Amino acid sequence: MKYVQSHENLDIPDGVTLEIKSRIVKVTGPRGTLSKNLRHIDVTFKKVSDKQVTITVHNGDRKHVAALRTVKSLIANLITGVTVGYKYKMRFVYAHFPINVNIIDSTTSTSGKAVEIRNFLGEKRVRNVPIPKGVEAEISTTQKDELVVFGNSLEEVSQTCADVQQICRVRNKDIRKFLDGIYVSAKGNIVEEL
Repeated sequence: MKYVQSHENLDIPDGVTLEIKSRIVKVTGPRGTLSKNLRHIDVTFKKVSDKQVTITVHNGDRKHVAALRTVKSLIANLITGVTVGYKYKMRFVYAHFPINVNIIDSTTSTSGKAVEIRNFLGEKRVRNVPIPKGVEAEISTTQKDELVVFGNSLEEVSQTCADVQQICRVRNKDIRKFLDGIYVSAKGNIVEEL
């Protein structure tokens, strides 16, 4: 069954400007600028006012209409990123061999930095995860065995954390017994809400 017209409204907070040109969304806020290419999704944008945008799908089937909410969420994530940012905390879990993590200079990453992981399960292999541009990582000073990853783009921050977690997968052993690794322990914002 075709839905004749489906739409979602998106509110734009104060201090944020939203610019849409040929389905490339550019959001500017107090923390910087983020953009997202949405050309692959058939939706129309209509700026109702400076504070509201309507996203519409014409003659869409069920899956096409489901993409509508996805587009709204993607733009909402951009708005959150340029206003308060994203911060993920990762904890090192080990039973015997302590995991050593450092932030090093790297030529392979776009930002020039990488997360270096040593002594995982006592292995001599050194693991490196490049940190993308716009994302920063640091070893926590308040909490032992904690890595803090933060930035404006939710996709890049969460992908960096996923890469760190995936590079520390235990192979050829019973993962119920060997629970070692680096895991996301908390998700939040850089600018803490009062």
